[in-house]
Amino acid sequence: MPGMEDFHNGSEGSFNSEEADSVVKECIESVVGADDYSQNQVNKWTASIVERCLTQLMKQGKAYKYIVTCAVMQKTGAGLHTANSCYWDTTMDGSCTVRWENRTMYCVVSVFAVAIA
Repeated sequence: MPGMEDFHNGSEGSFNSEEADSVVKECIESVVGADDYSQNQVNKWTASIVERCLTQLMKQGKAYKYIVTCAVMQKTGAGLHTANSCYWDTTMDGSCTVRWENRTMYCVVSVFAVAIA
């Protein structure tokens, strides 16, 4: 099923979801890396991932307001379902969601980019 990111593939002036996807993956890897899930670390990890993503996205110097969310969940066989909906200018604004995992946990990060008028 196509996501919003499929409609924003980097054309000039619009949100580049592939770039954002790469930034998010790098941020998750730098914070969590090969660590095993630890309930005591989840708050620190989520805050660090969100802060790093925002910092790296802002460094690109594009005229966007960013909203970043992060969820970390231990792999236990339980299900995790997320959804979002946006009412915005689809020619300029965009989003991407990254699902990252290692052998003990899942990390789901969503980035919403709203063009500054």
